[in-house]
Amino acid sequence: MPQTRTGGFSQEPEIFPGHENVTEFIQMLEHGRHVAPYTVRNYRQTLRDFCLWAHKNAGFQGDFQKVTQRLVRDFVIERQTTHARTTLHNHISALRTFYRYLLKRGIVDASPLTGLHAPKLPKKLPRFLTEKEIANLLEGPLKLYNAGRIDTWTYARDQAIFECLYGAGLRIAELCRLSYECVDFTEGLVRVLGKGSKERIVPVGTVARDALLRLQKFLPHADRNGEKPVFTKTLGYPAFLHPRSVQVLLKRYLALAGLPADITPHKLRHTCATHLLNHGADLRVIQEQLGHSSLTATQIYTHVSLARLKEMHAYAHPRA
Repeated sequence: MPQTRTGGFSQEPEIFPGHENVTEFIQMLEHGRHVAPYTVRNYRQTLRDFCLWAHKNAGFQGDFQKVTQRLVRDFVIERQTTHARTTLHNHISALRTFYRYLLKRGIVDASPLTGLHAPKLPKKLPRFLTEKEIANLLEGPLKLYNAGRIDTWTYARDQAIFECLYGAGLRIAELCRLSYECVDFTEGLVRVLGKGSKERIVPVGTVARDALLRLQKFLPHADRNGEKPVFTKTLGYPAFLHPRSVQVLLKRYLALAGLPADITPHKLRHTCATHLLNHGADLRVIQEQLGHSSLTATQIYTHVSLARLKEMHAYAHPRA
């Protein structure tokens, strides 16, 4: 799997107390751990905000050894009034990961995050599309092509993008990092690098495989293997497609299909998992497909299926 970053958020170091350690940490994330670009951006922003807040409220000058649990707790408490719980969880996750890095480097002796509990998150079931809705969405590229609104290559690319997101349940970062050396066209498999640099091989399905084959035919024979990116901005463009471009494309096709604009690429991953479960796939198989480190993360889809079953029971059963 090539290690090319997909349109990251690298920028010149910003000067604030502790910025040297923060910059080194961010560079480590960008180049060594295959962390999603949006996670890197959010970690950078959180650490910058914390350092500036600690400087203003406690005279922090960049010595992370002097940061106390009380200071971190005060930071979290203050942000509870202005940020959602999910955002607070992300803040705490960023600080925990940063302090683990500082501990490994010997910059601090202990983490002020030890014993600090994040606020409980409300339990929400993943949102997904019905089979009819996903079918309407996936027909979008062909509709635009038949109407003369996109060219043949764009049709092939867009169809392959959404067939892979739904057919394989890929994360958006995994999709954007795909190179042709990672695609097995004979078996219909792709090799992806997921969270924590964990590699897995997953089936994409025959429809997605055929879409990938159509896209590949636009390349010269010499470029059909190796580290050439599968998805690019334009034909022949050398760089991997940016995740933001996929999000913008999805908005376009959601509008075309008359679907809510708040559907994200990650919800197509939820849709893949839910439909697999509804059609009898084993939970362990879905875990492997999605690349979950534990079965606990995958079990949420059983709740989705049960919720759907209850809904249909209430609608259709005379005793409901």
